[in-house]
Amino acid sequence: MEKGEGMFRKMIVILLLIFTATACQGRYSKSDYDVIHSIKSNSTSEKQEDHRKYTIGIVPKVMGISYFNVAEEGAMEAANDLDVNVIYEGPPIADASKQINVIRHLINLSVDAIAVSANDPEKLLPIILEAKSKGIKVITWDADTNPEGRDFFVNMVDTETLGRHLLDTLAWNTEETGEYAIMTGAFSASNHNEWLKWIKHQQSEFYPKMKLIDIVETEDDPQKAYEKAKELLAKYPNLAGIIGNSSVGPPAAAQAVREAGKTGQVKVVGLSTPNLMRDYLKDGSAQMATLWSPKKLGYLTVVLAKNLLEGKLPYDGQDIYNVGTIRVNGDTVIMGEPIDFTAENVDQYDF
Repeated sequence: MEKGEGMFRKMIVILLLIFTATACQGRYSKSDYDVIHSIKSNSTSEKQEDHRKYTIGIVPKVMGISYFNVAEEGAMEAANDLDVNVIYEGPPIADASKQINVIRHLINLSVDAIAVSANDPEKLLPIILEAKSKGIKVITWDADTNPEGRDFFVNMVDTETLGRHLLDTLAWNTEETGEYAIMTGAFSASNHNEWLKWIKHQQSEFYPKMKLIDIVETEDDPQKAYEKAKELLAKYPNLAGIIGNSSVGPPAAAQAVREAGKTGQVKVVGLSTPNLMRDYLKDGSAQMATLWSPKKLGYLTVVLAKNLLEGKLPYDGQDIYNVGTIRVNGDTVIMGEPIDFTAENVDQYDF
């Protein structure tokens, strides 16, 4: 027995010397790894039991519209790539109280992080502060809330750049003159209000012959947007153009313009997806659509939420797989630059 024990000890010493030598050379053979794994398995089993997938709740403003459907595709792709659980859940209509119910549901599920596209920054603040008090990480995406409610905001593009650009796209198509109206998503949405502010600034500073005559709210509802567009056309016979600053606005306005027989007379531009705007751009009932990739936005949001859970904050110039290089300005992440879609290039895009 003693002789056998002595031989066993010698073998252990030899194995340790081999592992030390190979480690110093910076390499192991497969068999070395197998032996090391068997030795470490008992000591690491407890850590392995602690390991689990993160669960991240992604809350859009509303479910069922094209923009947020595409964002969901990106979020789910990131979930698969990063091995995390994603719950993509939003209200049936763009309503703050219903969005609060969704967030409360996610809190009750004890998710690790919540990313919210806020319908109302003020009304949502108490519930997201409650989430934070329970140890849940909170970020915003697409539309921000008050800064104290989240760690950072994942923005699509710089708000000033986008707002000014939207007015430019209408000016280019109206010879920088005439009356125009804006179809906004929600008067309570911080991103829509920021874009509105810079649209107005751009017009007052550079286009004195243009006149903003009305701003209407669509509540991000396609049918309501269509009704509002028809009302604008009936109310303002000299209307030269319409800007839609949420994805349901431009296609609704273009449809109303087409049906009213005012194609080419009333110009339509604004934020929407190429797939929603393709036919309208090609028949001239809309002149230009502007956006970014909502799929990339969904993907980026999940990446940054997981990084935050691992203690890693985004930084300026960071390269994100499947997204590109992001910018960071204070507590705001900027994904990229706006993309314009026209009749000539719209078929190059599919989202």
